[in-house]
Amino acid sequence: MTHHLFTSQHEPAPAPPGRAKRTARRRWAVLGTAAACLGLAVAITVDTGHHPRSGAAASQARRHAAQAYDGYGAGPAQTGAGARSVGRAYQFLTMMLNLHDPPGGGSPAELPTLPQSYLGGVLGLEHYNVSTIYDDALVIDAYLAMHTGWGDVRAERVGNALAGLQTRSPGRLYDEYSPGVVHGAHGVRVADHASNTGDVAWAGLALAQLYAATGNTRYLGAAVSAGRWIQANCLSDRGPGGYTGGYDSPSDRVTWKSTENNIDAFALFRLLARLTGQDVWQDRAQHARRFVVDMWDQPPGVFDIGTIANGVSSNESVQAEDVNSWSYLALRDPAYAASVGWVIRNLSSAAGRFHGVSVSTCDRGGVWFEGTAHLADALEALGTPADIRRAAGYLADIRFAQEHGPNADGLGIIASSEDGLTDCEGSLLYASLHTGTTAWYILAAKAIDPLSAVPLIDQPVR
Repeated sequence: MTHHLFTSQHEPAPAPPGRAKRTARRRWAVLGTAAACLGLAVAITVDTGHHPRSGAAASQARRHAAQAYDGYGAGPAQTGAGARSVGRAYQFLTMMLNLHDPPGGGSPAELPTLPQSYLGGVLGLEHYNVSTIYDDALVIDAYLAMHTGWGDVRAERVGNALAGLQTRSPGRLYDEYSPGVVHGAHGVRVADHASNTGDVAWAGLALAQLYAATGNTRYLGAAVSAGRWIQANCLSDRGPGGYTGGYDSPSDRVTWKSTENNIDAFALFRLLARLTGQDVWQDRAQHARRFVVDMWDQPPGVFDIGTIANGVSSNESVQAEDVNSWSYLALRDPAYAASVGWVIRNLSSAAGRFHGVSVSTCDRGGVWFEGTAHLADALEALGTPADIRRAAGYLADIRFAQEHGPNADGLGIIASSEDGLTDCEGSLLYASLHTGTTAWYILAAKAIDPLSAVPLIDQPVR
């Protein structure tokens, strides 16, 4: 979630005419209010330096993906419609991974690649072709959750690309790149020069997970580098401490703090402590955790989204889904488990035939399917029979959207049930197919917790 939009004391400045509004985090299909203006397609094409494949090429890639067995990737406990749905979701991820492979360019398994994040709908019409490192991290996690060599190979394609990009920009990853094969130092262009703390942490987490799964120390080195960048650039001792939100541009450092970002940093640092055996990472994890728990608001049993720009005062302008689901996935602390129930009570949404939860308290007119998957995963982590049944209902809601949602292709999951679902802070969500949403659905369907202290490779396959 783009929490920096919620941390200023006033409405964000409007985007320049004809350009996509920049955000530090495109957790969903986010374009600013100016995205509806004429000229957006030109602006994005210039910014990314990358043109999409033709519609015919994309359709061919989709047909190729659909030829695969549509139950692959499903765990032993998944049968029937659930298994077929997860299999089709994996097909979508693989299609997006292969979408920009050069013809005759060698074995795809050997090509470090960034998958395109969105496909179809408004974003497709506007040629919004980017690969966000948050989405890329989730794709890695989803492939690792297969617990197969087939999945590991594809996870490594993405991991090799991220590790290579970090080498290109020592110690720093940017939020968005152009999708496709990464060739050396000049094989990809930066689409957004922001470096959001949470996005960098998610990339580091995925690289650490790759190390745990493969033993390749290159991935651990890249994960450590990501953690060191956060520590060196985002550490704060003001107010409740924690870590600031990163950078909005190559040099514009932000001073607000996001609870969600600190959850991400906590999870990364804790996993690095486990994998490296170095106590310093545990100390850093606890610094992030102290900020998170300081944001707890009881009653009503909800985490505030962070601080305003002074880094001290809590921002209570809006409450959001992801921080309240992810907090339990990361902390697993009964003292804060009420946040999951708060999401159900306060963010449940129905939009025509679609059901789930919305992104925040400001607009419950549509369904955010990624957030619905977050919630299902958190309910499975809670683990009571009632929670498991409720999670199954949310997963069924997502499967329905996979088949019947706007722009559905039967494989991927759309980000939102409608175009224009707003966070009321200047950004919109769109009904475009999304790798991040699809990957979260896979993880929730397998009851895999990507924020856990336990590496994915050691979590049981469902």
